[in-house]
Amino acid sequence: MSTKDIYEKYRYDPTIISKSNGWFQQQANLLARERININLFHKTHGERVTQIIPGNMYMFFYDPKHKDTLPVYDMFPLVFPFDKTEDGFIGLNMHYLPYQLRIVLFDQLLKFKNTKTLDEKTRLRYSWGAVKGLARHDLAEKCVKRYLRSHLQSPLKMVNPTDWTTTLMLPVESFAKTKKNNVWGQ
Repeated sequence: MSTKDIYEKYRYDPTIISKSNGWFQQQANLLARERININLFHKTHGERVTQIIPGNMYMFFYDPKHKDTLPVYDMFPLVFPFDKTEDGFIGLNMHYLPYQLRIVLFDQLLKFKNTKTLDEKTRLRYSWGAVKGLARHDLAEKCVKRYLRSHLQSPLKMVNPTDWTTTLMLPVESFAKTKKNNVWGQ
């Protein structure tokens, strides 16, 4: 069963929605606490994510360097990084796609996972070159974004691979300068 099949099977299931919303509320509360008192958060909630490991999924608050000239940007990205740079990283921000297309791209990305099932050890082993070889690479192209470490507004929150599917379906995109439907319409 593909991720898209799972999405279609459970898209109207209120227990799935409840689980997603509950998980998101917990993560939002944790991130809000991080912004207020980062040191206390890390002391009480485990190890701080200090570096990007390509192939994981991350959420964070972001304030772009060139926000004045960008037509749109996501203030709360959900990113699968695929490359580190000297001053940050490049990755796929899944928020630039509507929910159903996120699942289509995610199914393609799962071809690069290092485990048979999604578990805590799962990582995506891919590069932009590999993604460009996918039949759906045009979807991925819309999501490629570069992030500067100096413009992160919160610590990175790594999403457990067992939560990737749920997280992809959360309505947490936070676009500045336009509405999400305008971004997705392009």
